[in-house]
Amino acid sequence: MTLEQLNAVKEKMKNEVALRTHGGENSKYEKHILICGGTGCTSSGSMKIAETLEKTIEAKGLTEKVQVVRTGCFGLCALGPIMIVYPEGAFYSMVEEKNIERIIDEHIIGGQPIKELLYDETVTDEGIKALDDTAFYKKQHRVALRNCGVINPECIDEYIGRDGYSALGKVLTTMSQDDVIQTILDSGLRGRGGGGFPTGMKWKLAKNLVPDADMKYVCCNADEGDPGAFMDRSVLEGDPHVVLEAMTIAGYAIGAKQGYIYVRAEYPIAVDRLRIAIAQAREKGMLGNNIFGTDFSFDIDLRLGSGAFVCGEETALMTSIEGNRGEPKPRPPFPAEKGLFDKPTILNNVETYANIPQIILNGPEWFTSMGTEKSKGTKVFALGGKINNTGLVEVPMGTTLREVIEEIGGGIPNGKKFKAAQTGGPSGGCIPPEHFDIPIDYDNLIGIGSMMGSGGLIVMDEDNCMVDIAKFFLEFTLDESCGKCTPCRIGTKRMYEILDKITKGQGTLEDIDKLEELCYHVKQNSLCGLGQTAPNPVLSTLRYFRDEYVAHVVDKKCPAGVCKDLLSFSIIEDKCKGCTACARKCPVGAISGTVKQPHVIDTNKCIKCGACIATCKFGAIIKK
Repeated sequence: MTLEQLNAVKEKMKNEVALRTHGGENSKYEKHILICGGTGCTSSGSMKIAETLEKTIEAKGLTEKVQVVRTGCFGLCALGPIMIVYPEGAFYSMVEEKNIERIIDEHIIGGQPIKELLYDETVTDEGIKALDDTAFYKKQHRVALRNCGVINPECIDEYIGRDGYSALGKVLTTMSQDDVIQTILDSGLRGRGGGGFPTGMKWKLAKNLVPDADMKYVCCNADEGDPGAFMDRSVLEGDPHVVLEAMTIAGYAIGAKQGYIYVRAEYPIAVDRLRIAIAQAREKGMLGNNIFGTDFSFDIDLRLGSGAFVCGEETALMTSIEGNRGEPKPRPPFPAEKGLFDKPTILNNVETYANIPQIILNGPEWFTSMGTEKSKGTKVFALGGKINNTGLVEVPMGTTLREVIEEIGGGIPNGKKFKAAQTGGPSGGCIPPEHFDIPIDYDNLIGIGSMMGSGGLIVMDEDNCMVDIAKFFLEFTLDESCGKCTPCRIGTKRMYEILDKITKGQGTLEDIDKLEELCYHVKQNSLCGLGQTAPNPVLSTLRYFRDEYVAHVVDKKCPAGVCKDLLSFSIIEDKCKGCTACARKCPVGAISGTVKQPHVIDTNKCIKCGACIATCKFGAIIKK
């Protein structure tokens, strides 16, 4: 494909996709109905809804007027399955198959959106409010996610209609390798995979350290392993071509001819769409030999990971691509000098690459206009845990934690109080209420004992035990340690044993001191980032919630009522009505009593499952 052919496709498609952002006027269709095809909505039946929708449209003779588009994630995962009708932007949430015919008859044919099926925040007395005006969306600024929920990710022409591959065309026909690298340097883009290393500097090193290398490689880390993280998965599912385009630009910049995307095999939708995208890009000449008629050639292949968290570390990932056990290597030499197959290599994650085409097209000044002094641009977060609006958000760097949780996330359910937010997954730390108004960027998070990580953001409320949280994340890293180095292999095991001892009420104050000392030893002496960051959840909870550790040790109580070995259940005699509901629900027969008389719990039999509390309608059962 030549640049002229690319621009012809772009001109043809731009009005079709623009209709979905309230900007198109010349679409061949009167309506576009977008169905979320991301993992979240798919798991709740969105593809079955899309099939029913297409059959109903065909049966009613509307195929020439209405287009059904399977897209990527819209972001508001808590409301899936999601369906949006454009150009009016009617946002139908929690759609059920039984509602389809009614939506077609009353809305598509009759012109009247069904208000009781719409997302509540979009319904006003005057009509339908734009999605961008709702609390969840109005503070977001989508760069990496700009095409997710807008285009069909399995159609390269729709990607082209949103300026897709225009950045690659610009690079190959008007920019030198140094021009590209300088543009990325000037943008201030830092790696979105965790460490925040300047992307342009990484590319510059790979180009210059071994200038006479006969082969160089470009790798993409799509091995998203943090619990609760789904940012990269959503980009791959909703906009796979942006990664291919960015990797090809990176290949040109450093002089590489081959790229590899290392993606989790547990992401089947992402893998399928990547395979489709690669095949389409090769067919159009965006991958392969003499791209855009130039002398530059570049291709990309997939490599599937098997779920090893350690393979998120760059040297372990490259070792795995080579077909070996995924274990990290000592650095230096760094991958920019000696990486994949011992050749100069760059590795960036999915979100980092997703920013590249827009930086090339809009210029570095556009990107630096967003964010903070040292953290430019936007950041994608996967909101999860104790929060009303579970989902995917993208906000400018410097947005406060309070804004993300209370405004975009809709706050904590059931009127509970915010207790902490875990950023950076098992490698990050817990942020307490005293830092609720901290602007989120790389340096601020490190300063309070956490880290950006890839972007998982788990919210906790007053019912969470912070000692148990530290134990949960440490158990994960302990299980995922490759075992190559002693500090990580043995150190995380001993840390976990101490935490387990404390949560069982068997710990001492000396154990707390020993745990803290051990954290620093593991942090300072482990070979790779997994071991070096494994103590972070423990250190941050010791720093901000030490009183909970002391309560477990001294008082033999779990203040949040989570650690089972420290709990006891009892029945308040004055409140018990003798209804026998709790006795009938108890799985081990630990509750006894006669009808209309107060009941009693045998603490020797009680397994502390909480079934009795959930069953009692009178609030007569307490745990302490």
